[in-house]
Amino acid sequence: MTKKFLKSFALGVAGMLLAGTAAAASGGALMQSGVDLTDRGSLQRGAQIFMNNCSGCHSLKYLRYSRMAQDLGLTEDEVQNNLNLTGAKFGETIGTAMPAKAGERWFGKTPPDLSLVARSRGADWVYTYLKSFYLDESRPLGWNNNLFPNASMPNPLFQEQGMQHAIYGEPDKATGDKVVKGLKITTPGTQTEAQFNQTVRDVTAFLQYAGEPAGIKRESLGVWVILFLAALTFLTYLLKKEYWRDVEH
Repeated sequence: MTKKFLKSFALGVAGMLLAGTAAAASGGALMQSGVDLTDRGSLQRGAQIFMNNCSGCHSLKYLRYSRMAQDLGLTEDEVQNNLNLTGAKFGETIGTAMPAKAGERWFGKTPPDLSLVARSRGADWVYTYLKSFYLDESRPLGWNNNLFPNASMPNPLFQEQGMQHAIYGEPDKATGDKVVKGLKITTPGTQTEAQFNQTVRDVTAFLQYAGEPAGIKRESLGVWVILFLAALTFLTYLLKKEYWRDVEH
């Protein structure tokens, strides 16, 4: 077994478990995010996307700028000049410039902190959620979400994705509500579908990292643990054969 195979196997099992849990919680099918915490470039791009599109409303109160710089291979100047949009000190946690009362007035409630959203929901849920916004004039902000119906926030990446509309099927017989059968881009955005998928994958990877910064090191150690256990199993098998050979004779 190669190191790459063992790593892929371990991550695949973990991903299936998380995806199954998140799907059961949301009641819908999830898309595979394909995030890779060892891809530092993806994490760096995700941090940039989050700061430019999400940090105006959402905080990451359990992650410090200094820790993010260390884990993502960034200098203090790079973080302070390009990612710190609130003027916080380098050692402080990632907050938002939005006052709590303003959030309640604009959105009905204060936008939640997103430090643990990927850890609690799963990376596939976050990825699917960010791709599932569609225009809905019946909603106060003009947006709805197919994975999380009646979400009280607009699409933060609509410029990149474009304008997406719902394709409705037959109304629900019990409630009379329209049932969304699919989503379709009606006005293209600034990115192609492949580019947008990568954008969402990058920000999802960053949020997964933010939920457990030690996860990067844990995953790298996990590969060596599996290799150690495989080697130990092989040596134990050889020892067992040697022992029973003496017993049989």
